[in-house]
Amino acid sequence: MITVGIVGGTGYTGVELLRLLALHPGVEVALITSRSEAGRPVAELFPSLRGHCDLAFEDPDDERLAECDLVFFATPNAVAMDSVGHLLEQGVKVVDLSADFRLQEREVWEHWYGTTHTAPDLIRGAVYGLPEINREQIRGARLVANPGCYATTIQLGFLPMIEAGVVDPSRLIADGKSGASGGGRQARMGMLLGEAGESFRAYAASGHRHGPEIEQGLRMMQARSAPQVTFVPHLVPMVRGIEATLYAEITDEAADFQAIYENRFRDEPFVDVMPWGSLPETRSVRGENTCRMALHRQPGQNRIIVSSVTDNLVKGAAGQAIQNMNLMCGFDEREGLKAPALLP
Repeated sequence: MITVGIVGGTGYTGVELLRLLALHPGVEVALITSRSEAGRPVAELFPSLRGHCDLAFEDPDDERLAECDLVFFATPNAVAMDSVGHLLEQGVKVVDLSADFRLQEREVWEHWYGTTHTAPDLIRGAVYGLPEINREQIRGARLVANPGCYATTIQLGFLPMIEAGVVDPSRLIADGKSGASGGGRQARMGMLLGEAGESFRAYAASGHRHGPEIEQGLRMMQARSAPQVTFVPHLVPMVRGIEATLYAEITDEAADFQAIYENRFRDEPFVDVMPWGSLPETRSVRGENTCRMALHRQPGQNRIIVSSVTDNLVKGAAGQAIQNMNLMCGFDEREGLKAPALLP
């Protein structure tokens, strides 16, 4: 049994962590913090947790957090970096669900996030938490940078073909679509039902923060050339889910793409390669820590098409964070994450 703390418990990611950890036999949630809701019972704010969580929100306190074995940061960007160093010094392991330690180049991070990084000495020691690439490094990590939701869905979709060297990595296209929960729980005009409902639009088409994260991940897959991804995200009027349609130009006509994908992910507990020509749906992974994908190719074209889906709050955030925690703390990687998706 380990004790964990959650910093930033009032957002969608925080409540999803609580939902999933409630079913984990090896974890006790010792505290959950929120400056705005300190003193309020968690189950009062989130009635779905009645009978599963008897904690009240607390003000963040580094000394209280230092009593935990592991701490999750489900905070806005540029918050975790001010506390992580102290916790690591106290022997606490950390999984950061924000973007504070995802990018390995400080200057790149500061460009995309518009502020000074206050813990640059910790950046290089952070392990990027995509288990399908970094499983062994995660097992020994003290600080794990949990990947972004788009970045997870897109990197896993590209991974086998990039590793196999059968496509041109400089001509990749990722067309991403996400539900509104990907934008967080804070009140914003563009996320109101009257604004986002019955509508569909692109955003950040001139450059999205997950773009450099995706390209950094692709460089980890192979170092033969500098990968380039044209990534455009879209907001769709649903609550959960990401669908990424990925395009790559084939350089090896003899390649059996279905076999490449099935072989690469055969032993991965949270990646499902469907039969050729299938059409994965976001609802097929709703509430589940799975990335489901399928391959296509149109007649007379030299492009391979991958459709990749995840639940942005689970494999794209809280579920993957627990998967990383399991690896860091010696649990079965699947512990607490075995429930199937919710339908309808």
